[in-house]
Amino acid sequence: MAATPTQPVEPRRLGRTHRLRDLHDPQDLPEPPRRRSRPPVRQRKLTGRFTLAALLALAVITGSLAGLTLVYSVDLPQINDLERYRPSTTTDLYDQKGRIIGSFALERRVIVNYGDFAPILRQAVISIEDKNFESHWGINVFRVIGAVWHDLRNHGRMQGASTLTMQLARNLFLSSERTAARKVQEAYLAIQIERAFTKEQIFTLYGNQIYLGSGMYGFEAGSEFYFGKHAKDLTLTEAALLAGLPKGPSAYSPLFNPEKALRRRNLVLSEMESDGAITHMQAEQARETPLGLHIAQPEMSVAPWFQEEVRRELEKRFGSEQVHAAGLRVQTTLDLDLQQTANRAVADGVAAYERRHGWQGKLENVLAEGSTIEGYNHLDWAVKSGPGDYVHAVVSSALPLEIHARVGRSDVLLIQDDWKWTGQRYGDALVKRGDVIYVHLQNDMEGLSRRATLEEDTGAEGSLMAIDNTTGDVLAMVGGRDFALSQFNRATQAERQTGSSFKPYVYAAAVESGAKPTDIIVDAPVSFGSYTPHNYENDYKGAMSLTYAFAESRNIPALKLAARVGIHKVIDMAHRFGVTSTIPAYLPVAIGAVEITLEEQVASYAVFPNDGLRVKPRLIRKVENADGITLWEDSPQVDQVIDQQTARTMMTFLRAVTRMGTGKEAAQLNHPVGGKTGTTSDFTDAWFLGFSPSVTCGVWVGFDSRQSLGEKETGAKAALPIWMTFMKAAIAGKDDEQFLADQDDDKLKAAAAPQPPEPAAPSIPHLHASTPPAAPKVVSLKSQHAAGAAVP
Repeated sequence: MAATPTQPVEPRRLGRTHRLRDLHDPQDLPEPPRRRSRPPVRQRKLTGRFTLAALLALAVITGSLAGLTLVYSVDLPQINDLERYRPSTTTDLYDQKGRIIGSFALERRVIVNYGDFAPILRQAVISIEDKNFESHWGINVFRVIGAVWHDLRNHGRMQGASTLTMQLARNLFLSSERTAARKVQEAYLAIQIERAFTKEQIFTLYGNQIYLGSGMYGFEAGSEFYFGKHAKDLTLTEAALLAGLPKGPSAYSPLFNPEKALRRRNLVLSEMESDGAITHMQAEQARETPLGLHIAQPEMSVAPWFQEEVRRELEKRFGSEQVHAAGLRVQTTLDLDLQQTANRAVADGVAAYERRHGWQGKLENVLAEGSTIEGYNHLDWAVKSGPGDYVHAVVSSALPLEIHARVGRSDVLLIQDDWKWTGQRYGDALVKRGDVIYVHLQNDMEGLSRRATLEEDTGAEGSLMAIDNTTGDVLAMVGGRDFALSQFNRATQAERQTGSSFKPYVYAAAVESGAKPTDIIVDAPVSFGSYTPHNYENDYKGAMSLTYAFAESRNIPALKLAARVGIHKVIDMAHRFGVTSTIPAYLPVAIGAVEITLEEQVASYAVFPNDGLRVKPRLIRKVENADGITLWEDSPQVDQVIDQQTARTMMTFLRAVTRMGTGKEAAQLNHPVGGKTGTTSDFTDAWFLGFSPSVTCGVWVGFDSRQSLGEKETGAKAALPIWMTFMKAAIAGKDDEQFLADQDDDKLKAAAAPQPPEPAAPSIPHLHASTPPAAPKVVSLKSQHAAGAAVP
């Protein structure tokens, strides 16, 4: 029964009320008082636990990140190192007049300043690579979050989020592997770089470091390679193309993937438009513009064999990495003008030899080999060619009066006069479509085609080397006919039979033993045991002076002298001159049955005009680092080989050769010169070695296969014309130079000449030393007598 309102309600405990609630009629129970709702205890406990877990997780993440940063930053370079950082740069070679002649590099890079990047290029790079470059502090948090979200959705495929600063850090200090660890290191370094450098400095470092494909590093090198201009002169489309390359230099290469490169460039233009860097009209016009490449075809080094010799010497001294990456400045001994003359002299001389032996007509045909004219590429075409060059060409059409051919991407034209020397009248009877011919490019143009003359390449080779007599400086070096086809250096590496050019060692040994130019020797049949030699002409001229025998290169007198002084003494003399070849001790060595390099022959012949002093040939004068500090300097190395009197006696022999002997054509130079021809059996090697008072030069002509050059192809015929062409340039402007012996004779004559009396002073007696009257006159008369006796 329910209690009346006036009746007091007995207070009940909460637990009791709960337990009795179901035992009473709900209507009999009083309405419980309303209370504010509170979360269940269990829910509050879960919330607390979750908060605690979140805090712990945050602490763990923070600690882990700190630990990772510490771990991954331990081996990282100090940011101060970047202030002293030098990117890999080109080592440049200079000739003796300071003109650049070549370079070495692992990475082709040209370092420039911030202002040397065109503003449109800077904007293009920022638009496509890092829109917030000017405002972020090394990393872009929003891009990182976006990249992480992308990676999660794509199951771990790495999405790039690197800023320019992060890319710079990676390119300078880290590997290219795409891992989380590298990203942490990259971000850490980027932050440090941003704290230490300005935005201009960071962009400059980036712009000089980034790889753009085809071996080009940095925007300046890339601009010069792809467009033939400086980075500061780039147009909008050119800048957009370069800005798109860092993403994938190979994938977006305009050379190998032009369509992808075009799409990438247009994407850069769209990004620039969306950033407001260019207008919609500018973007539309630029997107319709072709790539517009102007690829800078590499030029052949003016002295490729010389450059290789320099590289070997530098690597031996400094190591390969420093030579190719440290940006050294190498002052070489080369004379650029003389080198260019040497190149032309050898090429023209060997071509003249080929013409003397007529048209052979054994031509390769690309069509017969299953190739196409359009798809054919010759090794010659890898480097730029121009007027004066000898190159191979593929015939595109052969008509009776015209031959059209292709050299790389250029067309050449030959008319009847250009192949007249072959004896063939009509072009279509001479060659056919697809034939690979050898041509000499001319200056004249016929429409869009360059004129050329037909030449022949049967494999004949030539080499030349010239040195300064006083210092040993190598002034010019040609190691073959075409470096693109053969890098073998025939001036320094090829040991060839010397023929009669060995005879100076025989005569020098004889002079040391007392022989004189006026001594008489008999040129007559003789046998040395089972060895019965003969002269080149197969004749004998009887009694003659040693001077005449040497000038005419008679074999019998040379063999008799060698037998008289002893072949061992002759060999010892050759070794004293610097010949390093192993020389067998048998008599035919006296007439050239020994192999020596052209380099050693040239160095030996320079001893004679040097009064018996041998100066070791040198290639390098000085090496400086990128800061101009001298790292190494080479001084001339001089040795006394023979005494002055022996050297001057030998000069009598050697000058007779160019005055009246086998090298008499050299007299046309109207200059004091001397030298010696050399021709081997079966005409396999042709030599001429000679000198002026200041320069010694040697020339060799022959085949690598050691086949005969042909009948009567002597040193005087095949090698001497090349030597004369070079020496005309070498002696230019040196009309007054004299050999040392001639200088001394002039001084002695001047000293011996009677002097006009000097008027005596009125009050002070005039005292002077008397001039020795006898000795100078005797020496001078002896020199005159020897010269007069040289004529047989």
